[in-house]
Formats: sequence, C-alpha cells, structure tokens
Amino acid sequence: MVGPVSLFSVNAIIILSTDDSSRVLAKYYNAPHPPQGIAPGSTNYSGANPYPQLKDQKAFEKGLLEKTAKQNSDVILYDNRVVVFKMESDVMLYVVGSADENEILLYNALLALRDSLNILLKSSTDKRTIIENYDLVSLAIDEIVDDGIILETDPVVVASRVSRPPAQDMQSMRGGIDLSEQGLLNAWEFGKMKLGERLRQGL
Repeated sequence: MVGPVSLFSVNAIIILSTDDSSRVLAKYYNAPHPPQGIAPGSTNYSGANPYPQLKDQKAFEKGLLEKTAKQNSDVILYDNRVVVFKMESDVMLYVVGSADENEILLYNALLALRDSLNILLKSSTDKRTIIENYDLVSLAIDEIVDDGIILETDPVVVASRVSRPPAQDMQSMRGGIDLSEQGLLNAWEFGKMKLGERLRQGL
C-alpha cells in the first residue's frame, strides 16, 4: 500500500570531495511538521531528516562516497534511501530522498543543480571553485529545494536568480546614487516634499 503523497521529497543535497572524502557542502532537510499520526521526533516518514546528528551525517556521507565511487549508474538505494548522483571534476553531487521517493523527480533536481552550477561557475564545477563561490552555490541549492520541497528545475532560471550583476552595471548604478551626507539630505528633503504633496492631495 502506497503511503500518503508528500511534497517533502528531498532529505539532503550533498557535495563531497572525491580527493579526500571531505564534505564541501551539505544541506539536510526536515519537514516542519510530521504527518498526522506520527510521533514527534520520529524520523520514519517521508520528509524527515534521517540524520539529525552531525556524526550520523558524516558516517552516512563517508559510506555513500565509498559506495558510489565505483558505480556506473546514477541512482542507488543506500541505507534505505534513494540516492541520485553525478560526478563533476573532483566533486560528487548527491540528492537524497526516502526509499519510496520518485527517483526521476530527484534526478531532475540533481540535473538542475549540476547545470545551474555549470552556468554560475562557468563550467568549472570543482572543489576549489565551489568553495570560492560558496554563496552562489548555496543560493542555487536554496532556489532548487526549500525545506525538502523541489521548487525549480530549470537551471537557467536558477542561475539568473542567484547570479551577481555584471560589474559595469554595478558601477553605473553606484554612479547614479549620491551617498554623501549632502546627497542623503537632498533625498530626505525630496521625500518629505513628495509626502507633503500626497497628503495635501488626499485632503
């Protein structure tokens, strides 16, 4: 019998280094509310974080890397979890879901992560570049998955939401704003004048 359908399909997104087996980035998700009839604190439902303790996460990640290092496929069942993964340069990207989760859905989230990182990091998705651009990578993951719910799988949309504006745009923006004391005073006076006009029109 199939259990209740849940939006909380992702348990974790993990990026591990294949060189030294270290964690580059990991986000574990936990559904904010367990389904009705499930005891508080239980991890035995879809959307629950199966590894709330750091030592459990590290043990899971170590075993996962060992298991997937010599795999030819992109999907495995490990520790009663469906895991989809892709290798990029010297890192391994993982999306983890519960045992009864749809692996195609998880795989689409994984492809969205890989492709958006390739766009954001200009096709150099390696450990060093990920660490140097940690903020962008973390934001990209947040755009794809929130609280374990897959929100977006279009890498172009994800990349456009988190990418920095070009430097020349930032310069032209700065050039148009006077942040001196006099400039701020002028902006304050202008705002006061406009508010006064609005209030007079309303009377």
